[in-house]
Amino acid sequence: MTPERAQELIANASRNRDVLFPYINGQDLNNRPDCSGSRWVINFNDWSLDVASSYREPFAQVEREVKPERLVTKRDARRKYWWRYAERAPGLYKAIEGLNRVIAITRVSKVVLPVTISTRQVFSEQIVVFATDDTGMLSLLSSAPHYCWTIERASTLETRIRYTPSDVFDTLARPDFTDEMRAIGDRLDTFRGELMLSRQVGLTATYNLVHDPACTDADIAELREIHGRIDEAVCRAYGWDDLLAGGLDHGFHDTRQGVRYTVGPVVRQEILDRLLELNHERYAAEQRSGAGGKRKTAQRTGQPELFG
Repeated sequence: MTPERAQELIANASRNRDVLFPYINGQDLNNRPDCSGSRWVINFNDWSLDVASSYREPFAQVEREVKPERLVTKRDARRKYWWRYAERAPGLYKAIEGLNRVIAITRVSKVVLPVTISTRQVFSEQIVVFATDDTGMLSLLSSAPHYCWTIERASTLETRIRYTPSDVFDTLARPDFTDEMRAIGDRLDTFRGELMLSRQVGLTATYNLVHDPACTDADIAELREIHGRIDEAVCRAYGWDDLLAGGLDHGFHDTRQGVRYTVGPVVRQEILDRLLELNHERYAAEQRSGAGGKRKTAQRTGQPELFG
């Protein structure tokens, strides 16, 4: 439903707020200045019919608009519990209990960048949710090492990256988060949010400017600087001080996704080599401890199979 209809239902009965939520998909996350859902949904969770029907107007709308379709579906659970939201992802919502915000990435995207978003909404399958509000994680997922690993491991859809956590995040050897990572992650979260709201543009439009050499606007230049500091903080967390000593060669460089503001090509390859080596080391350590199971290590040529 539209936000206006949701607010109308809330105005009619404030308790309706219990079952009305923004619904956020990948397009909303990448294109709306506040990264909010453009539509709302009614969600009765796993409640019984008696409890759900006590919310009279929302229940009547579901009964009128959803029930007829559900009664003819072949899926037993959807037909039997026709008033419940179809894809509830209970594991996800259990994992984020107690959190006001989480970190999310659009599953198919050109920017491949995370943002923090409210937990009080229903997430589309096209949103990858990280069940944490730790801005150290925000820094890692916004860094050149994560981008290099993503480009190597993820599949593509035209010029966009298909982010599959099992192939990318689960196989990424992650450092311990540092205070420096959290501080610069906080800065990214605050500064970028204010920038997008002031310009009334979303993530995609913002990073089109970040990666445009012709854009010299002060706020965009500062966002580039923040990303440079994130890369340095993450490299320090990995213990790659020798890499920092030579400089990361930040600038406008050709990549598989066209020209981007990022670390230089030699640095990108070195980062990828080091991440691959870390993957091998941690796999070997797990094998020695008996915790590795049947997971595979990475190969250095072709499309690698990695443990995750």
